[in-house]
Amino acid sequence: MSNLLAKALASASAALIVSAAGQALAGDQGVYPSMAPLAQYQLASQADEVAMARSAAPASISGDAEVLTLSALGYETAAKGKNGFVCIVQRAWANDFGDADFWNPKVRSPNCFNAAAARSVLPAYLERTEWVLAGVSKAEMLARTKAEITSGRIGPPALGAMCYMMSKDGYLGDQAGGHWHPHVMFYLPHSAALPGVWGANLPGVPVMGGDVGLDPAVVYFVIVAKWSDGTTAMAGM
Repeated sequence: MSNLLAKALASASAALIVSAAGQALAGDQGVYPSMAPLAQYQLASQADEVAMARSAAPASISGDAEVLTLSALGYETAAKGKNGFVCIVQRAWANDFGDADFWNPKVRSPNCFNAAAARSVLPAYLERTEWVLAGVSKAEMLARTKAEITSGRIGPPALGAMCYMMSKDGYLGDQAGGHWHPHVMFYLPHSAALPGVWGANLPGVPVMGGDVGLDPAVVYFVIVAKWSDGTTAMAGM
């Protein structure tokens, strides 16, 4: 795997909602072995979190989007939307269960999901957040996730599911090196998402991603040239 692809997949894992449930819990032995106090995962104010969430997509989208912010009990609606998009700042537990960043309190991952992704991809992350805040162990969360995939409660993404990750204010993880690159993500079921169909991961192709094991969603992401505020991202990847 190229260094670029390794970084890309690190970024993608921060935005995936359902982890590859078959992975070992290797992250328990890393730099962040357990959850930090909740305050370390929170922004200074709800207004700050709303602004960061909206930075995931251009204002023409995020300005009319619903915005969810993290509270002590889970995510709550901070702003109602009218265009079907939902903007949110995901925390580190959106990562694979075995990821070393799983409990990293620095992670702030702004996402803006379209209606299809908000309906079919986002709910699993919101549920996992409730488990985290209730003190459920990582091992139990893994078991619950496996059970929900098996039962179909966590299913494949809806047709057209995608999200924007174009914020330069986020921090996607230590391996990703901060905000990484602005990109747009597309979620597909396994049956429709062979890398060859997309030409993904080939030299010079700005499409990366692929299968992540038991996860019912395959994710592809496309690097874009500008951040959500219109400024140009640094060249070279």
